[in-house]
Amino acid sequence: MRASDAERERIAELLREAVAEGRLDMDEFDQRLEAAYKARTHGELEPLVQDLPAPGTAVAPVGSSAPAPLRGSAANWPARIGGTATSKGGFALWGGFNRKGRWTVARKFTAFAMWGGGEIDLREANFEDREIVIRCITIMGGIHVTAPPELNVEVRGIGIMGGFGEGSNEDGEIAADSPRVRITGLALMGGVGVDRKRTKAERRRLKEAKEAELEARRRRGLEGPDGDGGSGGGDRKKL
Repeated sequence: MRASDAERERIAELLREAVAEGRLDMDEFDQRLEAAYKARTHGELEPLVQDLPAPGTAVAPVGSSAPAPLRGSAANWPARIGGTATSKGGFALWGGFNRKGRWTVARKFTAFAMWGGGEIDLREANFEDREIVIRCITIMGGIHVTAPPELNVEVRGIGIMGGFGEGSNEDGEIAADSPRVRITGLALMGGVGVDRKRTKAERRRLKEAKEAELEARRRRGLEGPDGDGGSGGGDRKKL
């Protein structure tokens, strides 16, 4: 069965997700991506993703007409809610702490920083419950919270001779099934900042997806349904 541009693009998207998650190294990714764009049949496409599970969802059949969704850091929220918390708080005194990468946030997480700083990264985190409260207290210190744009985050804190609020925000629609995270607390002569931004790997993946989409559109404009240069080529030969 001949493969279409949409089917090749679906496979390329799965490969981009795999390299972002560390399932493929860059050499394997480059080889498989090149093979995907050169593939002409389903039989050539299917082996490229047989060993790559799509995170949070079943792999769409190559012959399916439904487009593959772009999945970001907020993908499969139900699978990221529940389980035992790996951290219930952070403490910094004349020093610092950080919570980032794959970790599970307690339903009540307390962070304290005095003459020091802390970093709380929620972009790859799991959550003990659907309702999470992160309480940040700083005294002449600072705490920085980073969340993905799709996470439901509510910031309610007090700053006294300091600041407590949201900073930079990348565009993104809040997912209906994401946990609800309330960030509260007090910043006394210090600061608590909350930024919404994607990871570098995710931004790279989205950029590659956009470039691949533009390239696919360009190819569709240059090639006809049978890859013969478009219907206009035959008309020119007749002339």
